[in-house]
Amino acid sequence: MRRFKQQVTENETLEILCSSTSGVLSLCGNDGMPYGVPLSHVYDNGKLYFHSALTGHKVDLIRQNDNASFTVIAKDEIHPERYTTYFQSVIVFGKVKIIEDEHRKKEFLEILGRRCNPADPEGLSKEIQAGFNRCLVLEMSIEQLTGKQAIELVNRH
Repeated sequence: MRRFKQQVTENETLEILCSSTSGVLSLCGNDGMPYGVPLSHVYDNGKLYFHSALTGHKVDLIRQNDNASFTVIAKDEIHPERYTTYFQSVIVFGKVKIIEDEHRKKEFLEILGRRCNPADPEGLSKEIQAGFNRCLVLEMSIEQLTGKQAIELVNRH
């Protein structure tokens, strides 16, 4: 990172990943063009998880090339008087794969569902059962993780 004074600690970076609910998954396009798609995510035990339709451009690209990045913007405060934003963001680099194991797939769907609605385990079970065969679970291994924030946020501490 070029502006190391703005670097967020690893613990803060993981906290941002755990507390945020969505970001942009960027994949390598087969025509040389990058492809970014907004997705909900869950961070669990050193990996990111996403759910997906069974087919589509994203799935095709992952099957061709598993390299990916995922970006989360945790803070984006506009300060017009300073002509800037006070931001906080995280970028993850790694590899994405489709979870083939049905037990692991169900585990992730339960984690995601509890995050969305922790008070209805019976409803979650019905939802997973109804959609289980119509979705994929994607797992992103984290090879590199960086967090950055506006210098103004650094100087607040």
